[in-house]
Amino acid sequence: MSLDPMAAAVDWLDAYRKGDVEAILQMYSDDAVIVCGCGSMKTIAGTEGRRAYWVNQMAEYPVSALNNLQQAADGALISFDVRQGVVSAVLKFKAAGRISEHTCGPSN
Repeated sequence: MSLDPMAAAVDWLDAYRKGDVEAILQMYSDDAVIVCGCGSMKTIAGTEGRRAYWVNQMAEYPVSALNNLQQAADGALISFDVRQGVVSAVLKFKAAGRISEHTCGPSN
């Protein structure tokens, strides 16, 4: 079975919406990097770094609705509504189906 990046992105957003830190962390590869421009620009790596990032994101930027979803190179582009506006994220996946790179920030 091959990876469907759009379905994986929806699963990611569902875990985010539910506030399920453990489920979302399981979606990342061990060497995944998050580059986030929400608030201030930051680069996050490592399991504990991702955990701290997600605990904060879920508290500061809770998701209210899916805004847009489309195929992107090696992954998916997903936009969603938060109380501060719309955030867009590009999720890139490894062959094993886990997120290898996550880049996000406010949509303009």
